[in-house]
Amino acid sequence: MSKPTPSPNIWNHPTTYEVENLAVDRAGVIEAAMRSHGDWSGRDLLDIGCGTGFHLPRFAATARSVAGVEPHLPLVALARRRARRLSNVNVLEGDAEQLPVPDASVDVMHARWAYFFGPGCEPGLQELDRVMRRGGTAYVIDNDSSRSTFGAWFRRGYPKVEHPARFWASHGWSRDRLDITWEFDSREDFESVVRIEFDADTAEWIIGDHEGTVVDYAVDLWWKRY
Repeated sequence: MSKPTPSPNIWNHPTTYEVENLAVDRAGVIEAAMRSHGDWSGRDLLDIGCGTGFHLPRFAATARSVAGVEPHLPLVALARRRARRLSNVNVLEGDAEQLPVPDASVDVMHARWAYFFGPGCEPGLQELDRVMRRGGTAYVIDNDSSRSTFGAWFRRGYPKVEHPARFWASHGWSRDRLDITWEFDSREDFESVVRIEFDADTAEWIIGDHEGTVVDYAVDLWWKRY
């Protein structure tokens, strides 16, 4: 397996990242958009970069089978613990460039803020060509830094990160531009998550500039039919 690029937020702060997961898109906008293109009920789903397995139980509720793939062993252990009572879920150590699943075995692929960030992810896209079944649908969720309050923060914190719209379009993917929110239960939760997502200076600027516990947030849902 190739050496994965570290994800400092979830790798170093899995407990705080859990708080972030609970805050993201409580209205279910992303899931509804995914289902509109291709539902996973009764089908085989692959979650690439599943982290602590936050989304696995939700998928497992209706999918025939769910495979979570994660390269970071401590997160693999957490995901397996979360899914231990789910008979249709299997958590595997692996990465997007060498998926540990058979050819043509996946109906629905989900990757949320994991690996597929535009140029450089071509090896992972080639793996999708191998593992996706005909008629299957792949989904990649990433930030839309061109708009929203969070998008402005992202541009400030990561000025060298370019929006990869042309890359995805050139590879035959379509885009849904979605408006979601961060909704935290407390100001403490909001501040703790901001501090794992941004460098110290940017985080303190955000905390000083933004009041409350709700943040408007724009994301891109990239999807492709196979």
